[in-house]
Amino acid sequence: MSTKKIYLVRHGQTDFNLKGIVQGSGVNSPLNEKGRAQSLGFYSMYKDIAFDKIYTSVLQRSIESVQRFIDQGIPHEAYAGLNEISWGSREGQVITPEEDAYYHWVLKQWQEGNTSMPIEGGESPEAVALRQKPVLDRIVASEDEHTILICMHGRAIRILLCQMLNYPLKSMDMFEHENLCLYLLNYTGSMFSIEKYNDTAHLKNLVYPMKSVSV
Repeated sequence: MSTKKIYLVRHGQTDFNLKGIVQGSGVNSPLNEKGRAQSLGFYSMYKDIAFDKIYTSVLQRSIESVQRFIDQGIPHEAYAGLNEISWGSREGQVITPEEDAYYHWVLKQWQEGNTSMPIEGGESPEAVALRQKPVLDRIVASEDEHTILICMHGRAIRILLCQMLNYPLKSMDMFEHENLCLYLLNYTGSMFSIEKYNDTAHLKNLVYPMKSVSV
């Protein structure tokens, strides 16, 4: 198998991120102004990388985040297997204190190794890993794709990194992420290693839209 360099990024900010509303795989939200600025910041720093292929989820926010690269004519494939985890009935809802307590209880169950347990009405980490695996296998097996850009989602990235680095899924919260952060990985043909971890250097000098303040 060929060696690869993989640029793995989370999508830019959406209004749902800004307002603390649960998104998940069932919410197809677009980027907001800040998210579009983050997308431009990433493009400006990495536009000269000769990507062989772009992989995204099928959700709008992930595709929009790398649209400038797609517009260059770089081959692009979107897979539902790379979608965010389903957060069930909580998707699209503002988190109440009760729901927040339940959410953190679920995270604790996962951290203790109960990764087959789904959040109510949604998916488990193991279910997400299962749908990711054919896409990861496709990426690893591609002989003519050496420099790859992948854009997806926070929890899904944590699960994918566990698969790439052979960590148990209960360890997924060790992988931090921010909107439009970068994980740069090297693949030797048999194993992955991380070169950049939750990197946001491309966002440092961005000018974000000013928000009006009511007084």
